[in-house]
This record gives sequence, structure tokens and C-alpha cells, in this order.
Amino acid sequence: MTDPVFFAPSRRYTAGEVANLTGSMLVDSALADVSIDALAPANEGGENALVFVDGRRNFALMQSLRAAAVLCPAEFAAKAPAGIAVLVHPRPQQAFATVGRLLFPAAATPGPMTGETGISPHAHIDATAHVEPGAIIEAGAVIGPRAAIGSGTVIAPNAVIGPSSQIGRDGYVGPGASVQYALIGNRVIIHGGARIGQDGFGFVAGAKGPERVPQIGRVIIQDDVEIGSNTTVDRGAMSDTIIGQGTKIDNLVQIAHNVRIGRNCIIAGLSGISGSVTIGDNVTMGGGVGLADHLTIGSGAKLAARSGFMSNVPAGEIWGGYPAQPMAEAMREIAALRRLARTRRQGEGGNG
Repeated sequence: MTDPVFFAPSRRYTAGEVANLTGSMLVDSALADVSIDALAPANEGGENALVFVDGRRNFALMQSLRAAAVLCPAEFAAKAPAGIAVLVHPRPQQAFATVGRLLFPAAATPGPMTGETGISPHAHIDATAHVEPGAIIEAGAVIGPRAAIGSGTVIAPNAVIGPSSQIGRDGYVGPGASVQYALIGNRVIIHGGARIGQDGFGFVAGAKGPERVPQIGRVIIQDDVEIGSNTTVDRGAMSDTIIGQGTKIDNLVQIAHNVRIGRNCIIAGLSGISGSVTIGDNVTMGGGVGLADHLTIGSGAKLAARSGFMSNVPAGEIWGGYPAQPMAEAMREIAALRRLARTRRQGEGGNG
């Protein structure tokens, strides 16, 4: 049995085309016709492959490249082996991603899994739902009463769209995902298994134990958001849970009720955001970050992976640690502990 080809290139590109598409400078115009139909990491490369090299620690890779073309900063260009088309760009990885989206569009934006177009006869769509022409509803999907699906949006097999929820145009809801009590913008990608709009974790102490507090808010997801597989976004308790335009959320993230996330944020996997947290624009959150409830994270802040936050973070600052604090302070404390441990070990050695 031959290996299946999951992602075939859309067509071949020349090095000259790549230079024009990315705004790169082709060092040797004689190599403008070099053919590119594959992407590869720089340490592997291959025939007809485009690679990128960036960062001082990767500089040594330049001399041993095996590729059709390389994207790199100007100071690396002279180290490329002869015959490789060198494309100089100040941000090689960004340019590489641009080419990748063109070369493998199916990998950049998920599409129908069954190959169906229009509405599958095996989908369940309530008579009061509104599905615009051009939407694709695949087999096993459920569209509830009064729900609305925009043109160009794909609802994958076994996804469930709850009553009155609205999804904009050119979006995607992956297999087995569920969306309820939600208003979702255009070009939003929700990967398989995600849960949008379920109950928030709201309980109050009662005579016989915890008693549920009704969660009557919504989820608002603005345009161009991406939500990873098996991530959960709770609906608001009384106000709304909001995710701002352009924000990208990884797999296995928990976003609790009433959370408000700004625009163009990056939230890595296994992070947990407690209720009523407010996050500004352009915040970067590393994997496994935990935020206590009712915190405010200022715009442009960077939160180090595996850090635990119990205090507000001012705009533009870098924090990390457990409990989290400004990164410079955290590093000084780590250095002090290492010095203390080294001194103790030396003392114990002397007493022996």
C-alpha cells in the first residue's frame, strides 16, 4: 500500500514568483526559474523544497542546506551553497508562512471532510433555521431552531449548532464541535471537539451543598478568530463572554464565563482562564498558563508558559513564575536560589 498524500501542492512556484509574492529580494536573478513545490525544515530540505533559516542559533544550517530555495535575513545570504536560490527577507518565517498558505491552501483553511457541497441529505436542519446559499452542511450535522449559517461556512460531520446561534460567512465548525448561545463572526475557525457556549462553572453554597447559578449570558466571537480542538468557551453568567477579532486560541484551553479577550491575542494550549478575567489586545500567553478570576491583563503583555497569575499584569510587561511576577524579578530570585544552593553544597562538601 502506498502512503496517502494528504496535502498536494496547488501548483509549482518559481523562486522569482516567491520573491514577488513575499517582497523578498532574490540574490541571484539567474535562479529566478528554480521550481518550488514543497516546504521543509532547514535541517531536512529536499528537491524542489523551500526552507527558511532565521536566528543566530540556526546560522550553521546555511552551509549544509539541501533545498531549491531558502528564505533568510540578509546577513545569512552569503553562506548558502551554490545553486540554491537565496531570498532575503527581514522576517523569513512570516514570508515562509505566506508561501505555505498559497502552496497548500487546504492545510491553511479546513474544508469539507466528506466532499459534499450544499446541504447533505443526512444532516438535520430545523425548518426555522436559515442557511445561506453557499454554506456546506455535512452528514450528521445538526442545525437547531432559528439558527443561522452564513455563505461559505462549513459545518462538519456531527457538529451541533444550537437554537438561535448565528455563525457568519466563510467560517468552519469542525467535526463533533458544538456551538450554543453564541454569536460568531466571519472567517471564524472552530476545530473539532470544541465546546462553545456551555454552562459556566457557577455555583453558590446552599443548605444541601452547591446550588447552580443560572448562566444566562452569551458567547460573542468576533471575525477571524481561531479556536483549537477540545477548547471550551463558557457562556456568560449574566454578561457575555467575548473573544476579540483576530485572536488565536490553541487546543485544550479553558475560557470561563464572563471572560473578555481583546484583539489579536495568542493563547497557547492547556491554559486556563478563570471567570471574569479581562485581557487586553495583543497579549501572548504561553502554554499551561493559569489565571485566577477577576484579573486584568494589560494590552501587549507576555505571560510565560506554566506560570500562575494571582495579580493584575500591567500593559506591555513580561511576567512569569509561580506565583507570577515581573520576569526580571523572577529571574533574579531564581539566580539567588541557585547561588544559595551552590553555597550550601560547597559547605556540605567542606564538612565532609
